[in-house]
Amino acid sequence: MTDLVIGSGPSGVSVATALLNRGRQVLMIDGGEGLEASAQDRRNRLAASDPESWSADDIRAWQAPQFDTPPGQVRRFGSDFAMVPGAETLVAPDQIGLRASHAAGGLSNLWGSAILPNRDADITDWPLSARDLAPHYRAVAKFLPVSGREDVLQAMFPAFPMQNRVPLTPSPQAEHILHRLEQQSTSLAGLGASAGMARLAVDPGCRYCGQCLHGCPWGHIYSARQTLEELRHHTAFRYRSGLVHGFVEQANHVTVRLDGGESLKADRVFVAAGVLETARLLLLSSADPAARLQLQDSQHFFLPSLHRWRAPRRPDQIPYHTLPQIFVELDDPDISPHLVHSQIYTWNEFYAQDLIRSYGAKLPGSAPIWHMLARRLIVAQAFLHSDHSARIDLTLAPDGRLVSAVRNNDATGQVMARATSRLAQVLKLAGLIPLSFARRPGDAGSSFHVGGSVPMAKTPRTGQSDILGRPKGLSRVHLVDASSLPSIPATTITFSVMANAHRIGTLAP
Repeated sequence: MTDLVIGSGPSGVSVATALLNRGRQVLMIDGGEGLEASAQDRRNRLAASDPESWSADDIRAWQAPQFDTPPGQVRRFGSDFAMVPGAETLVAPDQIGLRASHAAGGLSNLWGSAILPNRDADITDWPLSARDLAPHYRAVAKFLPVSGREDVLQAMFPAFPMQNRVPLTPSPQAEHILHRLEQQSTSLAGLGASAGMARLAVDPGCRYCGQCLHGCPWGHIYSARQTLEELRHHTAFRYRSGLVHGFVEQANHVTVRLDGGESLKADRVFVAAGVLETARLLLLSSADPAARLQLQDSQHFFLPSLHRWRAPRRPDQIPYHTLPQIFVELDDPDISPHLVHSQIYTWNEFYAQDLIRSYGAKLPGSAPIWHMLARRLIVAQAFLHSDHSARIDLTLAPDGRLVSAVRNNDATGQVMARATSRLAQVLKLAGLIPLSFARRPGDAGSSFHVGGSVPMAKTPRTGQSDILGRPKGLSRVHLVDASSLPSIPATTITFSVMANAHRIGTLAP
């Protein structure tokens, strides 16, 4: 019989890779949504020419759909293919910022590509260690492109060797900031801070066209769709589209129910549908109509700053990329017993749009001023451990959608304030003017670093799963996406989810 993998996002392709390496037969099923033909044609036309030959009209047409995105929605290539509109999944989508995906490749079609492993100090409540995950980080890195360089972050994340990796070229602003922070290494250490180049899942063939947040025309930003295409060449792998609406585990197999009433049987089921769709599947399959799951969030905030130096060239002139440029890690028990992870972004065209939208109406005709100010804007995005973040209760509505309720954490504001103050000190060392008054916290779930609804435990109780992601009472159903993580560290989530999924696929009976 075949192993069934539900979902083709990062965790889905990781567990499928591990299963295939063991000689198993794998069927993968997901919503299968893809880029519309018109959007694909537009993408192909842009990719067929050199970025230096693109006209201002070409760029405006490429970017315009992203500037007109509904609240809570994220687009790439001018399309909504990769994100399900909130109202299709949630009864009250405005309550949380999290969304689901039915696309081939899942939400990796939209992500910012930042990757880091977890360190032991941040997963002390997990039934496994960074050492247990280390070989699976390495296995995933064989098909996940990694950009980065050896620097001080290596001491903090030894499970992620950077030898022979090709770093992306930082923007001129980021190069200046990195140089300043390297010169201030002693002062940084006194602040409990470490800074280094961002680790990104980006192919070294990057063309530096600056369109990262609108969709890379050449596909250099990793998407699990790329690995899915490679898996489809494997003789033991099959793929089909469809949505799973429930499962029943029997003694020797699992029966899953698809949309349209079709049923499939599998030896084992590996659920990699993303935390919202996985929660819905579990609730639909539960015998208890009042069942409830609780997601753990890693809340985040944005801290803007301005640079004071004269740049060697305008930051909005290619070549450049707009993904995270620098990682700053705050490791000080006076702030949190856990790491606070920050990602530094230099210029992107959304800055001017946001400034004009927020302040332009108050000063008619001021758009040129905001464009000029945006070219000096540097933004840090900081993430907290789930211990200091809100939780999201999920129950099932009669129509099959999810009802969400946010449970705020009293510690969130205090930890954010301490982290903001310390991060502002770091930014000052980099020659920046932090604008702490303009700090902007994200809504619950909006970081997309969310999971832990059925956390792994060595001896699972009801509502928990074992170290292979099997919910209590089940033996053939494995949760391999972020749903089974015991907690959500502040560092980037995708790489660790992929490593854990690969581990489960390697060890599952």
